[in-house]
Amino acid sequence: MRDFRKLHIWRQAHEICLLIYKETQLFPIEEKYGITSQLRRAAVSVPNNIAEGCGTIGEKEFARYLKIAYSSASEVDYLLLLCSDLGFLPKEKHELLFSNLTSLKKQIFSFITKLNAERI
Repeated sequence: MRDFRKLHIWRQAHEICLLIYKETQLFPIEEKYGITSQLRRAAVSVPNNIAEGCGTIGEKEFARYLKIAYSSASEVDYLLLLCSDLGFLPKEKHELLFSNLTSLKKQIFSFITKLNAERI
């Protein structure tokens, strides 16, 4: 049994999620059910899928959840760019979140690769 709280990738994903919630509080109210909601749901999906994967049995199933987390991180990546281009997110905040997210995506990808190699 894995404890997701002990995984560095989960802690990093959780921190990014918290930052996104904080930043989206300042988004235009008319985006509450649009970009704000979509970005928050995608951001929550990343640590959520890592945690859910920790509750599975076997490396193959865990890797599947990590792939979903990686895909959600890619969605967050685009939505942050869109929010920056629309002027909802200051450039410096976008750069910080983008940097953290890029690091996280690399780590998730490496973890998936490691799990797949262990199954061979």
